[in-house]
Amino acid sequence: MYLYLLTFIVCALVPLPSAVVGVSFLVLVTVGGLHHNFQEGLAGVLLLGDLGGVMVLLTASLALLSILSSWEEPGQAPIILILSIFLFLAFSASSVIWFYLFFEASLIPTLFLIVRWGYQPERVQAGTYMILYTVTASLPLLVLLVGHVLFSGSDQFSFLSALPTTQLSGVSWLFLFAAFLVKMPIYGGHLWLPKAHVEAPLAGSMLLAGILLKLGGFGLYQMVKILDVSHSAFSVIFGMCMWGGLLSSLICLRQVDVKSYVAYSSVAHMSIVIAGVLSGSAAGLASSSVVMFAHGFSSPALFYLAAMTYKKAGTRSLVYMGGYLSAYPILALFWFLFCSVNMAAPPTLNLLGEMMVMPALWSFHFLFLVVGGLLVFFSAAYNMLLYVSVSHGALADYASPACQLRSAELLSLFLHLVPLLFVLKVSLISSLLA
Repeated sequence: MYLYLLTFIVCALVPLPSAVVGVSFLVLVTVGGLHHNFQEGLAGVLLLGDLGGVMVLLTASLALLSILSSWEEPGQAPIILILSIFLFLAFSASSVIWFYLFFEASLIPTLFLIVRWGYQPERVQAGTYMILYTVTASLPLLVLLVGHVLFSGSDQFSFLSALPTTQLSGVSWLFLFAAFLVKMPIYGGHLWLPKAHVEAPLAGSMLLAGILLKLGGFGLYQMVKILDVSHSAFSVIFGMCMWGGLLSSLICLRQVDVKSYVAYSSVAHMSIVIAGVLSGSAAGLASSSVVMFAHGFSSPALFYLAAMTYKKAGTRSLVYMGGYLSAYPILALFWFLFCSVNMAAPPTLNLLGEMMVMPALWSFHFLFLVVGGLLVFFSAAYNMLLYVSVSHGALADYASPACQLRSAELLSLFLHLVPLLFVLKVSLISSLLA
C-alpha cells in the first residue's frame, strides 16, 4: 500500500513520461499478484469489512491511471496529488471528525478540476450544483456527529463501534445518511452527477466516478457500524435506491450524450452498493466491496473511451457516432470489453458482486429481488445499445480515421482491464463464498 503511495507521489511530482508511469504501475500490480499473501489479504479485506484498505488501493491505482490518461494536461497532476492525499486521509482516518473534514475537503480539488479544465461555460453551474447538493446534505451530518461524540466521550471509530449502538428515532437517520446517499448518489439526489461529469475534464470524470462516489459508500458503511437504525427505515432507503437504480437504467436507454450515459449507469450501480451495505449481512457487505472495487475501474475506463472517441468524432452524441469497428478495431474491441464488464458479464468482478447482493434483497422483500433482476436486465440492454451505437453502422465523413491510437492510451485501457479479471483467481472466489 505504501509502495503505491510513494510511487504515485514520485510520478506526480517528477515529469516522467507517461509510459514510465504506466510500466511502474504494471510492475506494482504484478509484484502484488505474485506475493503469496496477496489473495488471502484481499479476500480478508473484502470479507472482514476493512473497506479502507480496498479504497486506499483503489485511490492509488486510479490516481496513477488518471495521470497516465491525462498526459496532454500536465498541469492537472498536482491537483490530482492533492485530491488523492485528501482521499488517503479520509479512508484511513480513525477519527469521525477528521473523516468528515477530509470527506468535505475532497470537494475543493474536484471543483478546481471542473472549473479550470472543464469543456464548456456551463462548468461553473455544474460545480455549483455539486457543492450545493453535497455540502447542504452533509451539514446535518456534522451536527449529529458532534452530538454523538460529545455523548460518548470519544471520536474514534474503534471505540464508537465497540459501544452499544445508539438507536436513532424520527427522521434523524435520514439526516445522517443524506450526506452519503447524495455523495454516491441515490436517485433523487443525483442531478449534480451528470452535470459534473459532462463538464469535467477526463481526469475529473475518472476520479469522480472511480473514487469520490465510493467515499459515500465507505462513509455509509462506517455509520452503520456505530449507529443503529430500525429495519423499517432501511426498507425505505432500500425502496428508494432499488427503484431509483431501475429508473436510472431506463434513463440510460434514452440518453444521447455518451458521458451522461456513463454517469447514469453509475447511479444504477451505486444503488446495488447501498443495498449491500444496508443489508448488514456478510454477503451484502462483500457484494458492496466487490461492486465498488470493480466499478472503480470499469466506469473510468468508459469515460476514457468516451474521451478518445470524442477526439476522433468531434462530438459526444451517439446519433453521430458509429462505424468505429471498421475504422478502429482496437478501440471497438475495448468498447466491447468494458461494456461487457459494465453489464456484469462473466468472468468479471461485477458479476460476482451483483450475484452476491441478491440474497440480501430477498431478505428484505421478494419485490426488491424482482426489481434487482430488472435492473440487471436493463443494465445489459443499455450497455449493448452503447456498444452498437459506437461500433456498428457507417463511419461519419467528419471522423478522423488517420488519427491513430497512441501507446499511452492503449496502456491505460489495458491497466484498467487487468484488475477486473481478478475473479479468475479461484482461491479468491472460494474465500469470498466461504
